[in-house]
Amino acid sequence: MKNILTVGGYKAVVAFDPETGLFRGEFLGLNGGADFYADSVEGLKTEGEASLKVFLEMCKEKGISPKRPYSGKFQVRLSPQEHARAVELAASRGLSLNQLISESLRTNEGASSPSTHPA
Repeated sequence: MKNILTVGGYKAVVAFDPETGLFRGEFLGLNGGADFYADSVEGLKTEGEASLKVFLEMCKEKGISPKRPYSGKFQVRLSPQEHARAVELAASRGLSLNQLISESLRTNEGASSPSTHPA
């Protein structure tokens, strides 16, 4: 199971790594990799803050934006049956496939709330 932890205004996905016996956090939406490990939630917050600080300092030194730009486009791979079902569902709601996906994301946005832990 993965959860979302917010550290310094940035979200990170957190999962337990059974090989190391530690929790691993990885920041989302950054222009590079920034991960961190700890054996507790408090430790994750501390290590996340340290990792983020180093990452942001590096970005500042190099003059690059820390956030990854998104184009607003992505490709979805579905089985032919799922594709057909998506077209039917969109048509039954008077929507395009793009509108159906956008609506689904907005509708399910709160679904991650129980696993979201603000710092």
